[in-house]
Amino acid sequence: MKKDEAAARAGDVETGERAARVRGPGRRLRGAVANKIGTAILSGEFAPGDILSGEIAAAEALNVSRGAYREAMQVLAAKGLVESRPKTGTRVLPRERWNLLDPEVLAWAFAGDPDARLIRSLFELRLVIEPAAAAFAAQRRSKADIKRMRDALNGMRRHSLATAEGRAADRDFHDALLRATNNDALVVISASIGAAVSWTTHFKQRTRELPRDPIPDHARVLDAIVASDVAAATEAMRALVELALDDTRGVMDDEDMAGEPAPA
Repeated sequence: MKKDEAAARAGDVETGERAARVRGPGRRLRGAVANKIGTAILSGEFAPGDILSGEIAAAEALNVSRGAYREAMQVLAAKGLVESRPKTGTRVLPRERWNLLDPEVLAWAFAGDPDARLIRSLFELRLVIEPAAAAFAAQRRSKADIKRMRDALNGMRRHSLATAEGRAADRDFHDALLRATNNDALVVISASIGAAVSWTTHFKQRTRELPRDPIPDHARVLDAIVASDVAAATEAMRALVELALDDTRGVMDDEDMAGEPAPA
């Protein structure tokens, strides 16, 4: 896997320059504008209820065509961030309308300093979903599923989670686990869970090294799944997420992180 590809899969923010390698000029401009405004909304620069500049003024300020700006607004609207109406203009929607599980929206949130409420919410979601998913995987996994998880774990060991390649392998591990559930609904959200895992891991390393090595936690989950031990798989995954939450609390200075996670 090429380094740039691994970095992108690990959740690193896709810049306009990287997008240009795989997109045509129109799609590149649309993506760059959506990225800029999406990041501004997720960072709080534009608050819910704010009316964005008109199409002509905004396109001129960004030095793009009105068509590119309009397409970018359609991208943001599809993700629940904005709503455009005749005469009233484009308005930033309330936070509860945002599709926070969209991997691109998560990328915009973590491009700056994500708020503690979002991070806590992601861990609570994981605590609800992943222990149960590990239990299903222990019951239903195939040899191919085990191989995918083992390959991902080996990738984590080889590269470490301090690298983009290691975080990509971590994401692959969680993706493989959700696929091993043979539950279509869980498979659908695997990209969202993987993005949450990658971004929170990356976030913890912004100012210092990881406080501990979480790879053995993943190995315990895999061992339980291989052994078809439902109870052990459930508990190992719950412990993995709770320890990751504790690590994240250690790097955040925000009282919102003091709240206990919702029970799984």
